[in-house]
Formats: sequence, C-alpha cells, structure tokens
Amino acid sequence: MSDSPVPVVDIGPYLAGSSVGKSQVAAAVDEACRNLGFLAISGHDIDPDLIESMLAISREYFARPVDEKMRQKMPPDRYRGYTPLGAEILAASLDEVTPPDLKESFSIGPTDVPNDGYHTVPAAGTFFAPNMWPEEPASLREVWTAYYAAMEGLATDLMRIFALALGLPEDFFDNKVDKHITNFSVIHYPDQATPPQPGQLRAGAHTDYGSLTILYQEAADGGLQVNTPDGSWRDVPAIPGTMVVNLGDLMAEWTNDRWRSTLHRVVNPPNAAGCDRLSMPFFHQPNYDAVIECIPSCCSTDNPPRYGTTTSGAHVKAKIGKHREADIASSSA
Repeated sequence: MSDSPVPVVDIGPYLAGSSVGKSQVAAAVDEACRNLGFLAISGHDIDPDLIESMLAISREYFARPVDEKMRQKMPPDRYRGYTPLGAEILAASLDEVTPPDLKESFSIGPTDVPNDGYHTVPAAGTFFAPNMWPEEPASLREVWTAYYAAMEGLATDLMRIFALALGLPEDFFDNKVDKHITNFSVIHYPDQATPPQPGQLRAGAHTDYGSLTILYQEAADGGLQVNTPDGSWRDVPAIPGTMVVNLGDLMAEWTNDRWRSTLHRVVNPPNAAGCDRLSMPFFHQPNYDAVIECIPSCCSTDNPPRYGTTTSGAHVKAKIGKHREADIASSSA
C-alpha cells in the first residue's frame, strides 16, 4: 500500500469528538485536498455487514435479464434508474468524445422526500423525483435505502470536517446540505467478452461534479486510477476498511482552487475474464438553491475570487447536460 498516491486519513478521532482529534483530522484532510483531491478514509463507522449486503443484492440485480432491467431505464430528464452498458461517455463532460464507457449502473436520489413547498416548487425541478425501484430483487429497495442513509450521515460528517479544514465554523455547510440532491449509483463493470475499441475505457477520464464523492470499490483488475500532479496515472487501491473520498468541481470552485477536483478514470482489465467488478459512488451535491461563491477563507486581496456565483442546482445541471448530450449523439450515430 505504500506505493499508493492516495493518503489514508483516520476520521475516528473526529467522530470521537475531542477538539485535538478534530484539529488533527482537519489538518490531514486539508493537506490531502490541497495536494491530490483524493484520500481514503478509515474509522468511518459504516457497518461492514451493510456494505456486504449492498454488494450481494446489487450483484443479484445486475445478473437479471437486460430487458427486465430496461423497465427502469433512466429517463432523459432525471438521474434515476438503470443505465445500460455503453450508454454513457463520461469524458464528454470535459469535451473529449470517446467510444461509450464499458459499464452499466443503477441510480437513486433522495429517499423519503417531504411533500412540501421546498421539494415541489418548479425551482426544485426533478432533483427530488421519485426513485425507480425494480420488482426484483425484492429486498433491493430496503438495503439501498439503508445504505443511502448511512452515506448521508457520513457526508454530513465530512462536510463538517471540511469546514474545520478551511478555517470555518464547524457547522458552516450544515444549512447548505441539509436538503441535498445527491445521486447514488452502483456501477457494474462486467467481464469484457470482446476487446475494447481504441480509446474505450470502463469509465473515461473525468472529474466529478459536486462537493465530494464517497466511493466503496471492489478490489479487481481494471480499477480506478487518478491523475497525479506530475501528470501520471496511478492506481487507487481498494484498501480494506476504507472508503475513497474525492472532491468535485463544485468544491474546487467553492474553495477558489485551494482544493483540487482531480481527473480520474476506470481502466480496462488486462484479461477479459475474471474481472467483473462493482463500485458504489455517493455523489454528494448540496441543496439545489445553495449559493456557490468563493468561501471567505479562500480568497484575499492577493488571491481574488476566480469564479462567478452560481447555485448547486444550476452547476450540476450544466455538468450532467454536457455528458448526456454526447451520450445521445453517440447512440444515434
């Protein structure tokens, strides 16, 4: 593990609540976010049995017939449901058009959404659209809902750590993420029965869009790589007991590029068989109306704000729209 470019940060001392522990964790997170924008976290308190249940039920789902999975095919106006193999081009979000990515996925958004004005007004758009649950496996909805809730809690803790790392009050982000619009996906990278096309990857090089991503990944050939500051691609290992956390474009803009949103990709396995793999990314996205402008501690007279003001909802819509337009163009070519 010593060859990994990704630092491991134990967030247990933060969760334990001591002021010294919180300061130490915040300093380590700040260093990781400045240098690479990727870190692995241990001490996160996510139940290992819940993770194993997620992997088992998700593998059972992806093994079902394609025509059955297509009953919940993702609509064009929201990020819910099933995305079939070869239907996305993540590199297109950075204006690089490549062959389609070699993955399939199933995605959900917020669960147990209140039926109130904030969640139903036109400004909310489809951020709180109902989730599209398959009939089988029967327990998938229960297990996924429990995992989504666990990730919500972890993301809130991480945003509080982020606040301390940026020299802000610990609760600075609380009212900006309490009605978050996070999408959660399980991605299936199947064995590759036929050779990839030139330039085709399991997931093309891209940056994430939001505040942070929490990723659980299985250890298998053909995995995640990060583009390091020297321009080289390095493997991001699946370290037992940890989860990978990386920053998205929104957080880089929010921090005036003090922190990095780093290019990453998922490469093809060296062999066609025996490389079936799942990953579970929680793409944390603040409230749709959260104002994204330079955080006060991240600018000065000598370092003025580099970006304009936007909202979380407008930011993510623009990002998703870009790669979806390329996906549609590719599928109709």
